[in-house]
Amino acid sequence: MDFLTSKRFITTTLAVLVVLNVTLLGFLWWQNTHKPGHDPVKITRQYSRHIYFTGPLSLTEEQSLRFREIRKNHFRKVTPDIQAIAGLKKELIRESVKEKPDTAKIDSLAEAIGTKQAFMEKELALHFHELALVCTPEQRDSLRKVLEQIATRKIKVRKDRFAGPEGEVREIKIIREER
Repeated sequence: MDFLTSKRFITTTLAVLVVLNVTLLGFLWWQNTHKPGHDPVKITRQYSRHIYFTGPLSLTEEQSLRFREIRKNHFRKVTPDIQAIAGLKKELIRESVKEKPDTAKIDSLAEAIGTKQAFMEKELALHFHELALVCTPEQRDSLRKVLEQIATRKIKVRKDRFAGPEGEVREIKIIREER
């Protein structure tokens, strides 16, 4: 009798495969239900951006610490404005969906959002200037390129999000109803 076709070999092989499958399923179940003993590392957006700057700019440890401090101060400074803009936008949406929206209120809300946004853009430019002061002249050139990449990537993402199929020409007509 051939060894590979023997009843004992087939039975043993099936038993080993069943044990391996049960072991693997048990391990997968344990992995999904087991909680690690320590908390996972929480990486925030600000921190990951900081890491992003360190590599391309070849920052020293001192420069890295200074960058982190400048960025923390900037975010602390503009966070109230970001929250205020969010509140104004909610109010703008509430007014917009009313049956008869108050156009004067919509105009004033839009104006307030624009004013806060302009202030934030000015603060951002001053923040970039502060970061540039920490850098050497060679690093400033790299910083400029990194900041331009970040800015153009956001614009490209927005364009891609609202673009239609390639080759399609879309015509948008704005119709204003006098109230």
